[in-house]
Amino acid sequence: MNDYIRSDLKRYYGKTDFVTFLKGYLLNRTFRFQYAFRMCQSKGLSKYYGFLLWRLNRTKRFIQIPRNTKIGYGLYIGHGGPVVVHPTAIIGNNCNLSQFTSIGSNEKHAATIGDNVYIGPNVCIVEDVKIGNNVTIGAGSVVTKDIPDNATAVGNYAKVINYNDPGRYILNRWE
Repeated sequence: MNDYIRSDLKRYYGKTDFVTFLKGYLLNRTFRFQYAFRMCQSKGLSKYYGFLLWRLNRTKRFIQIPRNTKIGYGLYIGHGGPVVVHPTAIIGNNCNLSQFTSIGSNEKHAATIGDNVYIGPNVCIVEDVKIGNNVTIGAGSVVTKDIPDNATAVGNYAKVINYNDPGRYILNRWE
């Protein structure tokens, strides 16, 4: 098991042992999608195995993250999606994507998201914005401008409301 898969497993279940992996793979369609995604980004024969799993995976209807998207360690997708991510988006380590999240662009580049970021339900992140580290984006927000480090942003259009413990929703972090 590579580090990316172990990091995702730790974010979902808090453990990285083989029994937890089997339980997660068999019972959690979101984790199954992430396993295929991570295998597609590996090297050697594992990559071909990942392509096979990717083709067989039916979760792609609910989670639309292209295979070549750059995502760091410890991705957590809450409630099984639906989630849509543009292929040029860059997502850092220990990021939570809640249900009905869209990260997109009509131009060339989508968002760059830092480490330890919680993105609430029904959030739209539009165009080439930079979201800092340890950020919380509240439910229903539309992000069209950069969000600094250690901030909590909410609203339509998202505005920073405070800097009080924004990373508190990121559990089982991968270090």
